[in-house]
Amino acid sequence: MTDNQETSDAEDATQSGSATLPLRPPSERLSCHKSSVCSRSYFVVVMVFFHVYIINVIALLFYVHYSSGQEDATRSRDAPDSNHQRPESRRPPSKPEFLRDVSLTRVEGIRVGHVQRVSLVPGRVHEMRTLSMKPLLFEIPGFLSEDECRVVMQLAQLKGLMESQLMVQDGHEELTKELNLSSEEIFNLLDINQDGQLQLHEILTHSRVRDGIWLTPENLREIYAGLKADKDGNGLLSLEEFRLLSSDAFQRFLLQRGVKRSQLVRNSRHTWLYQGKGAHQVLQDIKARVIRLTRLPPTLVDLSEPLQVVRYEEGGHYHAHHDSGPVYPETACTHTRLAANTSTPFETSCRYITVLFYLNSVEGGGETAFPVADNRTYDEVSLIQNDVDLLDTRRNCDKSNLRVTPTKGTAVFWYNYLSDGRGWVGEQDEYALHGGCVVTQGTKWIANKWINIDPDYQRQARYQQLVSQQPEDEDDEGLTLNPDIQSTDIHQDL
Repeated sequence: MTDNQETSDAEDATQSGSATLPLRPPSERLSCHKSSVCSRSYFVVVMVFFHVYIINVIALLFYVHYSSGQEDATRSRDAPDSNHQRPESRRPPSKPEFLRDVSLTRVEGIRVGHVQRVSLVPGRVHEMRTLSMKPLLFEIPGFLSEDECRVVMQLAQLKGLMESQLMVQDGHEELTKELNLSSEEIFNLLDINQDGQLQLHEILTHSRVRDGIWLTPENLREIYAGLKADKDGNGLLSLEEFRLLSSDAFQRFLLQRGVKRSQLVRNSRHTWLYQGKGAHQVLQDIKARVIRLTRLPPTLVDLSEPLQVVRYEEGGHYHAHHDSGPVYPETACTHTRLAANTSTPFETSCRYITVLFYLNSVEGGGETAFPVADNRTYDEVSLIQNDVDLLDTRRNCDKSNLRVTPTKGTAVFWYNYLSDGRGWVGEQDEYALHGGCVVTQGTKWIANKWINIDPDYQRQARYQQLVSQQPEDEDDEGLTLNPDIQSTDIHQDL
């Protein structure tokens, strides 16, 4: 059977066209075939795995790159403000910012009647008594000697005194043209409580501020009668009645009738005395004493207003007022206007502290009145009620909460501003309202030393920097905010 099978295989091979190829033993052919197939399969498998690995690596790289790009895009979308703020933070500021490293010392009042021992001059101790807490007000007897009082008055006379307030003058027509407001607009501005009627105190307040004329309710009723303005006689002006008046009707009436000096807001004469280098030694000594009293940096006192000397003749007065005005964002302090925005439309006196000296003892009247000292509340409207005007120091001084009798050599000082709670100037202290009662007998001499500080720390610092850069001040000492005198034992409680 085996031979027949081999013969059959050979014949099949001859029939298939393979007769030209030599026949090899079956065992050798099978061995060579298996080896070739294995090597080729192994090569193919290796190459497949290699390409798969390369493809996976490339895919992984694309995935990482794509994912990181998506995260960056997401972050940029989620936080657009931070990207926009970075360039701004790198911009240099338009004005240098000063480090707030100064704290203004305030004398503690403790309570009304509290007495502190104050060392102001070598070898002597003064007593300082708290007169009120609102405003924070103190009295120091014997602050000036008799000789110092005499020298200050003589220097003022030598310098020459001027009228503190001029009489009413013409020119209101030009002011009216510049005003460019309708009667309705003026009426609404004057109507403080917006009740649709102008009350006496609303007209009086406007007249005193604009014209410097101190009208009483009786004066105003006389003007109403002369102008036939109050048709129904109720003492109030409606919009219809106000429309019948020209904007300068009050001024014209006053000019025709004439204004007495007693009808001005203040009736006195004054001058200014320089206290810097080269000034009289007495004036420099007074300034140094003020520095020790207030415990403020000498620079702030040096850059404040000169000493004002005022003389009130018999009949002289100064109706109740504030030495400083409130400071708003659009308001600049007069003394730092060089460092303020030039576009600021309004200026006000920023007098942090008032130190008032009595240069003589007045024979009659002339007290310094504080109408609302230590009141529980302050209401400007309530200052004029039922024909009682607490601002009127000629008629109602006796109704003030506190009156200080002028005594030669005595000084009183008070804060016109509150503290901001961080060691700097805060809001205006409305309780610092004060005035000079009418002098009924003799003459009254006083001097005022105001310490000017801007509630805006940056503006005050820029101003001091500008002043320190002036050539004439290169040799001056203490042109920084740091105080040269910081003595904790200047003030001692009794």
